[in-house]
Amino acid sequence: MNLTWHYKEFDELSPRELYDIFHLRMMVFVVEQNCVYNEVDGKDVKCSHLWCEADGKILAYCRIVPPGVSYEEPSIGRVVSHPEFRHLKLGHSLMRNAIQIIENHFETNSIKISAQSYLKNFYAQYGFVQTSEEYLEDNLPHMEMSRT
Repeated sequence: MNLTWHYKEFDELSPRELYDIFHLRMMVFVVEQNCVYNEVDGKDVKCSHLWCEADGKILAYCRIVPPGVSYEEPSIGRVVSHPEFRHLKLGHSLMRNAIQIIENHFETNSIKISAQSYLKNFYAQYGFVQTSEEYLEDNLPHMEMSRT
C-alpha cells in the first residue's frame, strides 16, 4: 500500500478532497459513534488539514486549529482513522506530523485539545495531560488535554 500525506489550507482543498474529508468524519463521528452534532461547525475554513491517503481513499485525518479559534493555544481536532484501516495505526503518524506542523508553523510546543475520554492514554503518548474534569461534548465523554 502506497501512503501519501497531504497538508493544505482550507482554500487549497479541492471539492473532492473536502467531500472525502467530510465523508470520513461523518462515517466515524456521526454514524459509527451514533452522535448527532454539528459536524460542519465553521472552524474548517480557519484551519489547515492533514491527511493520509492510499488509492484515493483517506485513511487518517485531522484538522490543525490555529490559536484563537478553539483555544488560546493551537489545537488538533477531528482526529479520525478510517475503520477499515485502523490496524495500520496511522493515528500515531498523524499525531506526530500534526505536532511537528504546529511546532514549526506556530513556533510553540503548547497545544490544547478536547479529547474523547477513552483516548486519554493515546494522547498521553504524545505529551498531553488531562487539564479538566470529564464533560459531555455532543453526548460523548471528553476532557481537555494540554501539551507544553
